[in-house]
Amino acid sequence: MRFAEFEAPAHATAIDFISDLHLSGEAPRTFERWAGYLRDTPASAVFILGDLFEVWVGDDARHAGFEARCAAVLTEAATQRTLAFMRGNRDFLVGAELLRDCGVHELEDPTVLLAFGQRLLLSHGDALCLADHEYQAFRTLVRGAAWQRDFLARPLEERQRLARQMRDHSEQRKRGMALEDWVDLDKPATLRWMREARTPTLIHGHTHRPAREELAPGFVREVLSDWDCDGDGDGVPRAEVLRLTADGRLTRLPLAA
Repeated sequence: MRFAEFEAPAHATAIDFISDLHLSGEAPRTFERWAGYLRDTPASAVFILGDLFEVWVGDDARHAGFEARCAAVLTEAATQRTLAFMRGNRDFLVGAELLRDCGVHELEDPTVLLAFGQRLLLSHGDALCLADHEYQAFRTLVRGAAWQRDFLARPLEERQRLARQMRDHSEQRKRGMALEDWVDLDKPATLRWMREARTPTLIHGHTHRPAREELAPGFVREVLSDWDCDGDGDGVPRAEVLRLTADGRLTRLPLAA
C-alpha cells in the first residue's frame, strides 16, 4: 500500500478537519454556515476529507448557479489559509480544474499528514467499508477511467439527471436503516493501513458517527461529523470541526447553534 504524504505549512498554528457537508442548493443554511466558517476560522489550514458536495457531476458545472457560489467561497478562503480537498463517495468527480482554479490542494485517499511532529492518516473512509459489497463494486466502477470518461462526455443536464438517480438509489438503500446499522470501517483493514503508514491516529468521515475510538493499544481513530443545519435529518442542527493545535491536541468544536 502506498501512502501519499502532505506536509503542513511551516507557519501553521492550528489545522481544521471537516467532511460530509453534502452541500447543495436545497440546504442553504448549511452552505451559509460553511461559508462563514471558512471566512472566520483562525486555523492556518483546513482539510476537507470528502463529500463537501452532495453531488458533483464535472468541473464544467462550476461556472454557474450553486456550484459557482461554492467555487467562489473556496477561492476566497484559499487566499487566507491553506485549503486541501480529498474526494468522497458523493464528489469523486471533482477534478484538477476546479481545485487549480480555486487554489485548493488535492489530497489522495489515503494521505499521511505531517504536522507538529506527528503523522496522522487521513481518509474519507468509504474505501475501508469492506462489508458493503454492493457499494464497493459501485466504487470500483465509478472510480475507473473508462466510466468517468464516458460519463463526463455526456451533456451537463444528462449528467445532473443521472446523478440524481444515483443519489436517490443511495438514499433508498439507507432509508429505514438505523444509523448504527450502517456499515462501518473494517477494523483489521483499518489497523493494517495505520501500521503500514506508521500513524497512530486516523482521521476520517463518511460514517456520520462522530467519535473517538481506540482501535487497539496505541491506535486511535477520530471520526468526523457530518453537517446539517437545515433540519433534513433528525431536526437537530449539526456542524462540527476537529482542530489540531501546535501542542498536538485534537479538539472537537461544535459550530451549529
